[in-house]
Amino acid sequence: MRVALAVNHVDSDRNDNINRIEALIHQAADAGADVVVFPETATSGLINNDDPEHDWPLGLPVPGEITDQFAKLAEDRSIWIAIGLIEIEGTKLYDTAIFINPQGEIGLKYRRVHPNWHTPQADPDVYGQGEDIPVLDTPFGSFMFLICGDLWDDDIVERASQNRADYLLFPFARSFEDRSWDQEKWNREEMDDYADRIKLVGSTAFMTNYLSSDIGGYSDGCFGGAWIIKPDGTVTERFPLGQSGLLIADISNNG
Repeated sequence: MRVALAVNHVDSDRNDNINRIEALIHQAADAGADVVVFPETATSGLINNDDPEHDWPLGLPVPGEITDQFAKLAEDRSIWIAIGLIEIEGTKLYDTAIFINPQGEIGLKYRRVHPNWHTPQADPDVYGQGEDIPVLDTPFGSFMFLICGDLWDDDIVERASQNRADYLLFPFARSFEDRSWDQEKWNREEMDDYADRIKLVGSTAFMTNYLSSDIGGYSDGCFGGAWIIKPDGTVTERFPLGQSGLLIADISNNG
């Protein structure tokens, strides 16, 4: 299996974000990737602020017009697409990720279980969480999602480990308080902690973070980066902070 981890620029213009996502899908397919993985909330950024008037326009129905565009692209280019977005269903918003197969179908949908994508003060009638950690069997092996803060919850990690999935799709959104793209700080203070948590899950992890753009004055500080981490916590592939693009790697059946 050839996998492409996409680090996409995100700014305040969703159409621009989607155009960049689609360009990276084409780039991944042109490189022979079987699977392309995008970050958490790749279409909008994780810029919700607990004000429904502000946050509702960030959301997308699943399925809906935009996910149908991605599904058509998956079918046209014969590629699996994993991508995070803010989902609208009914009167609620969710931090969601979907895995689209090359037939243009959503084979897996996951709603972030851990609630810290919003504050505790957020209206529970608007801001929701998932409950399940589903697994999808594919010709390459079995896949599941966790999203961002899920990885730091011991109960969620234990539940995920019991799935014994071959691969963990881990889209996340991460920034430093000073909004820097500090590679040395990441390497020194963060990387080992993430690798240790992946080791607890016990699956080969595909982990990618979006890059917040300064275009139009928009920046939430997310610094990008992508990593492939084996079940024993070994980091085998890295894509540097502060750059957009693709990390492409060939993965054997045993990760």
